[in-house]
Amino acid sequence: MARIYPFRALRYDPSLVTMEDVVTQPYDKITPEMQQRYYDASPYNLIRVILGKKEPNDTDAQEFLPAGEQAHNVYTRAAEALTTFRKQTILKEEAEPALYGYAQTYTVPGTTEIRERRGFIALGHLYDYADKVVYRHEQTFPKHKSDRLALFKATRAYCEQIYMLYSDPAFTAEKLIFDNGAPADLAITDEYGVIHKVWRLTDPTLINLIVTAMADKKLIIADGHHRYETSVAYAKERSAQLKLPLNQPLDEDEKLGPGNLPVPAFPEAAMMMTFVNMDAPGITILPTHRVISGLEGFSSADFITRASRFFTVTELSTPDLTVLAGTDHTALIAVTIDGSYLLTAKSEVIAAALQDISPRQAQLDVVQLHRIVLDQLLGLDQETITRLGNVRYIREADEAVSLVTSGDADIAFLIRPITLDQLRDISLSGDVMPQKSTDFYPKLLSGLAIYALD
Repeated sequence: MARIYPFRALRYDPSLVTMEDVVTQPYDKITPEMQQRYYDASPYNLIRVILGKKEPNDTDAQEFLPAGEQAHNVYTRAAEALTTFRKQTILKEEAEPALYGYAQTYTVPGTTEIRERRGFIALGHLYDYADKVVYRHEQTFPKHKSDRLALFKATRAYCEQIYMLYSDPAFTAEKLIFDNGAPADLAITDEYGVIHKVWRLTDPTLINLIVTAMADKKLIIADGHHRYETSVAYAKERSAQLKLPLNQPLDEDEKLGPGNLPVPAFPEAAMMMTFVNMDAPGITILPTHRVISGLEGFSSADFITRASRFFTVTELSTPDLTVLAGTDHTALIAVTIDGSYLLTAKSEVIAAALQDISPRQAQLDVVQLHRIVLDQLLGLDQETITRLGNVRYIREADEAVSLVTSGDADIAFLIRPITLDQLRDISLSGDVMPQKSTDFYPKLLSGLAIYALD
């Protein structure tokens, strides 16, 4: 069962800061330029906690140092910044446990269509994937997980939310949260023009109704795989240290707090999540294009010749994404300095080459791109990509194309976005897609609420 909990969040005091100056995009979406902009915006910007600047004399994380040596690095500075924000009451803990309604109003990139995505922020219990409550949809890399674990241990706080999907055709939580027409407690417009609104919900009866409604749900991670897996590892570590069970039946490991509201057996057994109903309108998934550089002796003519074994190749006058939208088969666009080409899968050949994975996975554009094009045609398996760092993941097709035409990359591959139905089928079947197979838009703002473990 999916257990959720209200919590007493740390929240910025809007009377002491301008909220737009202290919140950020998720850490893994922050470029060096964005990092500097956040630093300049306010001395209380959350960037100092979630993605601080490295300094020349930084040490390793504390657990990797010899006995007696004291760490000083981005993680210790993050902990110091968070402590300072709390002491100065820039961040204040709420008086009552709450859930938080969360709505984002945005324009779909590349269009004039306006959508609203609704959900709510709560603590979610941490489960192993083997428990078949929480499901992933893409692969993760150890480096990112070790970084987040060091940060969690130093700060003892979750400053960012995991984006979780669930299915509820009855829209139970949405009706309870949003149908009363109450004004939002907080409204912020971010740098992309997205309007973020938050409602603080403290009524125990309402909270328990939502907790009950979520109890039978399966959860799919939309964004935040690295942070989720890191948090599960952290929860297991603390469970062993505290000698407290993590995933025993509800009546054995969960207790009730004030107002008969559920609380985790120990703080690390849960983390902060935003829950969004897959059956509700407002979810947007964008494509993530791949740009490849550093290929020794790359020849576009040779690539097209080899690609023709697996794909029907059609030369294009321009790399127009609408061509993909009008294609029934799995397909992608390859952009080289010599021209652009539509690669349409030869189904039988592809199926024979991908017999080691499920048919539902083998028919995905992004899987064929990684397993056939990058791996077999360009010699870039996942280990090589991780080691060389020669694959860039780009949201904007124009940017991907310009990197090739300017000579800064060898080849770009433009793809269609994964659909929500494809993601649901892949995840719930236990399959996983390559990293960055999805780009959910917009991102959840960091700094709207913080779960402090102490």
